Parts: sequence; structure tokens; C-alpha cells
Amino acid sequence: MKMSKKKKYIFNPDTTNYEEVKVSFLYKMMKILFHILLSLILGIFFFFLFITLAQSPKEKELINQKKQIEGKYKALRGQIKEIQIILNDLQQRDDNLYRAVFQAEPIPIESRHTPTSNIEYYNELLKKTNSQIVVETTQKVNSLRKQIYMQSKSYDEILHLAKNRDKMLQALPAIQPVANKDLKRLASGFGYRYDPVYHTRRFHKGMDFSAPRGTEIYATGNARVIHADWKSGYGKCVYLDHGYGYITRYAHMSAIKVKKGEKVKRGQIIGLVGNTGKSTGPHLHYEVRRNGQVMNPQNYYFLDLTPEEYERLIQMSENSGQMLD
Repeated sequence: MKMSKKKKYIFNPDTTNYEEVKVSFLYKMMKILFHILLSLILGIFFFFLFITLAQSPKEKELINQKKQIEGKYKALRGQIKEIQIILNDLQQRDDNLYRAVFQAEPIPIESRHTPTSNIEYYNELLKKTNSQIVVETTQKVNSLRKQIYMQSKSYDEILHLAKNRDKMLQALPAIQPVANKDLKRLASGFGYRYDPVYHTRRFHKGMDFSAPRGTEIYATGNARVIHADWKSGYGKCVYLDHGYGYITRYAHMSAIKVKKGEKVKRGQIIGLVGNTGKSTGPHLHYEVRRNGQVMNPQNYYFLDLTPEEYERLIQMSENSGQMLD
């Protein structure tokens, strides 16, 4: 049995009758479209609500990875900004080095900021995932930061030396400790030599200069006296601290002419040659130490000898087979 459509009536006061309401076709279509549009909006809303609240484990993993990568990128941007500040500081120091040390014009700005044109490098990047790029970039940035830090310390040291180079050159041991222009006073060189007291080969930590008792001994560079007294084996001796890691020792003196704490200049008399301590005859035992390590004194006579005299001194020191202490 077919159901009849419900009819709507409205009271008409003019006719005092109930009249049937006539619904237009357009009104019906508008009502249908409204319901369809409302349904679509609700459907889209619930769809996005569902995918937001009901993510799959894979989707959650991808979202977490995305957040981690974004965090690492943010950290990298901060580190790169920090490195850029340090690089600018290094460039200024570099410019100062060129002016202070080399007396030359610094590197032009255009040369510093020339962009790279390594196409192969960028093509390789396109083949990698975001995670790989972030990890590799982080490792390179960390390595770069360490290198920059070491370079910065190196620049600081060089700048310090440059500003104090005149003072340093005056302090470095640079002459022979006794008057020896004719090179006749060298008795024993640096290295393994025959020890006349113990009758065996032993390492000789300095150079021996034979000279008559009372011969003047000179400071080989500007320094401060840190020892001026008797020491077992060395007899009467003087130690000078030249700074910059250098210390010189003068042993077997007959007389000491300086006191501990006194400042001396290169060429100043600090004592007289003698035969005190473990010694087989009047001579001066001279040592050069740098940062606690014994150095070959023949490398520190560059203000005292011509190249020809220096070459002759080396040959004489190598031919001297017996120490005098």
C-alpha cells in the first residue's frame, strides 16, 4: 500500500479556512543541496579527525623522525651561525698576522667569499636521505669546530710571538758562551761521547769549551738567573731562564759573578771558567734546554758565526770523541 505524502496546511484569516501550503521545486532542490553539503563537510571533518587520532605505527614513526630532523636542522643552524662568528674573528686575526708578521697586504675579501662550484658534491647530496645528510653534516660541523678552535689557539700564539718578537729574539740563546771566534776552544760536542771518569760511552747533554781558568763566561741571551750556586757534578754553576721555554746551564766555573733572581743581558759576564765538580780540566760545560728537553747547543750560535764558521764548528763537534766532564 503506497503511503500518501503528508500535506501541510496554514490558516488563512482572510478566508477563515485552512489552506494547503504549496512547496516550490526550487525550494526542494535548495533543501536537498543543503543537506548534501552539510554531509560532505561533516564527512571531511570526521575523516581528518580520524587520521589525526588514529595514526598507524608507521605514520607515527615518520612524524617522530620528521620532528627529530627538524630539531637537528635547528641545532645545525645555530652551530653554523656560531662558526660564522668564529670565522669572522679568525679572518680579522689573519689580517693582523699579515700586517704584523709578514708586513704584507691581507687576503682580499673577494677571495675569501668565492662560492664553490663542485657540482658532483651537490649531485651526491640528492641521492641521500634527509637523515643521512643531517648526520653527515653534524659530524662535519663538529669536526670543523674543533679545527677552528685549534687554529684560533695557533693564531693567538703567533700573534703573541709577533707582538713580542723583538723581546723574544733578544732572549733566545744566540752566541757562544765564551770568546771563541777562532773556534779553537771547542773540546767536545753534543751526543754520545766517551766519559773519562766512568770509562764508558755516555750521552753528553751539552758542549764543552776548553779555556784557561779565569776565562770570562757570557750569558747567551737576555734572561733571569734561577740558580747561582754549587751543584753535584756541575760544581759552581749558573742556570739562566730566557723565557719562551728556554733555559741555559753553565757548569764547572771557578767563580760566579751573578746572583739568583738577577736579570742579565746577552754578552754580560756571569762567571769565570774553572775546574769544579766532575771535571778533568779547566773548561766550560754549556747546555741549552727547551721545554725541559736538552737541545744541541750548536744550533744556537747564529748571531756569532758566519755560515763557513758554523759549518767548521759542526765538523769539529762531531770529531770530538771525549767529554771533559
